[in-house]
Amino acid sequence: MLAGYIEGLSMVFQLGTLLAIAGGTLLGIIMGVLPGLTSAMAIALLLPVTFGMPPVMGIGMLLGALCGAGVSGSIPAILLNIPGTPSSVATTFDGYPMAQRGEAGRALGLAIVASFSGGVASMVILSLLAPPIAEFALRFGAAEYFSLSIFGLVIIASVAGKSLLKGLIAGFIGFFASTIGTDPIAGVDRFTFGQLSLLTGINILPALIGLFAISQILKNAFEYDPAEKLTAGKHKIDLARPRFVETFRNWRALLAGIGSGSVVGPVPGAGGSIASLVAYDQARRFSKNPEKFGSGHSAGIVSVESANNALLGGALIPTLALGIPGEAATAVLLGGLMIQGITPGPMLFADQSGTIYGIFLAYLVANFAMLLIMCLGIKVFVKVLMVPRKQLLAAIVVFCFIGVYAVDGDVFNIYLMLAFGVLGYFLNRYGFGTAPVILGLILGPIAESNLRRGLQTFQGDWTPFFTRPLSATFLLIALLLLAVTLWQNYRAYKKDLEEIKSA
Repeated sequence: MLAGYIEGLSMVFQLGTLLAIAGGTLLGIIMGVLPGLTSAMAIALLLPVTFGMPPVMGIGMLLGALCGAGVSGSIPAILLNIPGTPSSVATTFDGYPMAQRGEAGRALGLAIVASFSGGVASMVILSLLAPPIAEFALRFGAAEYFSLSIFGLVIIASVAGKSLLKGLIAGFIGFFASTIGTDPIAGVDRFTFGQLSLLTGINILPALIGLFAISQILKNAFEYDPAEKLTAGKHKIDLARPRFVETFRNWRALLAGIGSGSVVGPVPGAGGSIASLVAYDQARRFSKNPEKFGSGHSAGIVSVESANNALLGGALIPTLALGIPGEAATAVLLGGLMIQGITPGPMLFADQSGTIYGIFLAYLVANFAMLLIMCLGIKVFVKVLMVPRKQLLAAIVVFCFIGVYAVDGDVFNIYLMLAFGVLGYFLNRYGFGTAPVILGLILGPIAESNLRRGLQTFQGDWTPFFTRPLSATFLLIALLLLAVTLWQNYRAYKKDLEEIKSA
């Protein structure tokens, strides 16, 4: 390992390589800020640029884009309540309320340092624990994936707010929407009504942008106050700086984020949405002040953003060691590896140790580049809130339409976005929330396909779902968390009832 790192150092610390990493990071940050333009898209755009580059330089540029997009999705999530990427959904829970209090700079400072900390920690885990973690990920079969989705249902209950029932209803709306399209097992059309664009199912990006961006725009439009001159007249620009001390003061939330991202990251297909929500849920449960979560609490931001970047290092483990991408962005990165003549697999660490450890170091440099660029731009980001609301809403609408159309060039995605926007507006208005809908959309295909695949494998026998060790562990944890959530809701109900009686 030491020899590999020494060889990797000579590959990374060259002017061209460092500039390539910084350029990729800057592009990733830009792509992550714009709703609908994801880290996977940033990597896809950079793939042609990496032709002819040395392997470490080319992959370093792609990793920079991955790292930059991982943190910049928090910028619109905090400032505008619009997640730039799917993994930034949970950032809105505490980031936007903090921004509404005039502390947008503080929220961004926490997000930047937490993301940097998660990225550096995941790089250490990536370089030291890649083989055993990759072996653990190989144990996941249909039963384990189904149990993981059930665990996600419990997370829906946790983020549902005061009404468990409303949160579950919103989650099942997402689950139903996930069944639209071609049946994953039988191959027949379901609920498409002859619309060819629905054959592949509901695209997550139009749904995400509709539920969060368009619904927020509708809310702002209906509640617009002509007397309000500026959106951010009360925001304190002097708070816009990296919050190192405050981030590490929330060490429980930081460890919850790093742990959740590192564990979920190597699981192929799990994705950043699950990692960030698991981190948020665990941070709240282990917090001394769980009631503050959702009202602009610093620990909520720290847990989610550290998980988002810790996930990236974890997702690289099965990509490099097994050739199995951990998420969509690493799937595109896998193509970049193949273009560079790097064949992922167990023998990669033995055959190309210098290159592979050079890639690890490039990922570490990308995290430092992200920290530098975000720190330099943080005061500029906060000033976005000083744009008059009418102009800001108009610009957001334009970016939403461009981002959704750019997904695959289909106008139907725009109509889909608008439909989900109207749905999101009414869900928010009546207290159902939109985060459970997105979770249902993400977990629905995982739950359905793996349940049916598992039943086929086990010849209709349900017992392996409860007897296989990993699957049983997920189900047991889900049951315990559900019991805790029900107990917390019951105590909150009794407390509200006592306050009403005393009043």
